[in-house]
Amino acid sequence: MLVNGEVLLDYGIKTGDIPEYPLNSMEAKVVLISHGHLDHCGAVPNLMYQNPEVFMTPPTADFTFLLGKDTLKLAESTLSGISPFDPDDLQKLARRTQKIDYDKPFKSHGYGICFYNAGHIPGASGVFLESESGESLFYTGDFNLKETRLVPGAAEFPEADTLILESTYFGEEHIPRKETEERFIESIFNTLDRGGTALIPAFAIGRTQEILMLLDAYGIQAYVDGMGRDVYKILKKYPEYLKNPELLDRAFGRAIPVKDQQRDSVLKEPSVIVTTAGMLNGGPVLYYLSRLYKDPSSKVLLTGYQVEGTNGRLALEHRMIETNGDVLALKPRVEQYDFSAHSGDSELKKLVKDFFNKGTEKVFVMHGDKTEAFAEWILEEIGVEAYAPTNGESFTF
Repeated sequence: MLVNGEVLLDYGIKTGDIPEYPLNSMEAKVVLISHGHLDHCGAVPNLMYQNPEVFMTPPTADFTFLLGKDTLKLAESTLSGISPFDPDDLQKLARRTQKIDYDKPFKSHGYGICFYNAGHIPGASGVFLESESGESLFYTGDFNLKETRLVPGAAEFPEADTLILESTYFGEEHIPRKETEERFIESIFNTLDRGGTALIPAFAIGRTQEILMLLDAYGIQAYVDGMGRDVYKILKKYPEYLKNPELLDRAFGRAIPVKDQQRDSVLKEPSVIVTTAGMLNGGPVLYYLSRLYKDPSSKVLLTGYQVEGTNGRLALEHRMIETNGDVLALKPRVEQYDFSAHSGDSELKKLVKDFFNKGTEKVFVMHGDKTEAFAEWILEEIGVEAYAPTNGESFTF
């Protein structure tokens, strides 16, 4: 979202079989990135020819650079070879990025700005923006009011004239986390008991670390493969952004890292493998699936939302994946567990009510499949102006 033609809030890449990049280049003086997930930060290097000021929390800055390097690597290895930026852009972004911690007000181009802990993943921020004339806006980014094993829940957000919030789980409540964890662990033990491998695809940033902490809490030693190991090295630099850094260190200390040449040996006996990518669209998980897809004793335990057009969605709905031009019919059971780092329906609604009670006059609903329905609910139930903007739509007040 571009505010006043000057301030850009997030600029990402949509994950899918063919990644989707922003349709039109944004011209911004200031770029504020809420957190280090590809759909929020992945295309920012493409803006560097404009020389904007760029601000993120320290973990988000490191994650953005890590994901940028991975995007370039993937572009080189695909037939299209298309990337929205080049290595020079990425290096320029690293030089231009200013790292700002939570609750540290700063200014840029006349705007007062402050990042607030949004829960979700380490470094995730809600963004407060105030113009020189006193008009204020708060952008939640992706947020979670409840704590997880990895991070505390979101901080109390400030009052603002306008609210921009995500709506990923509008109309859906999460299963209580404890119940999800218990079913997940039971399924893993059952898989091992019958001689199978529990393959756990997990997002590299946030989910891999949380899953390893959960497994460790139940005394399950796991193999860990993929980018999640690099993310852990980043997180070690920022313990203040974690709920319990000691437990994270313990989980990774007990997990067994896997190098490329060791993958076959890992599969010689029943095991638990946590690996990228969380939506089965690349990374080591495809290698493991190419070896396990005929094994009905094994399981694929998905730990996150599967976007339409990804292998993960294909596996869930049709028990198959596509890799290297081949279609593999999966004999392992495919299960999905709700380890979401987003707030559910009741929390989304509570947040809007809280902002309204503190004087918010307008709400923009974004980042979800039911934005129009949520905007209608806000208008009808709370009585505040609410909009569900489409790509390229502009509003003047």
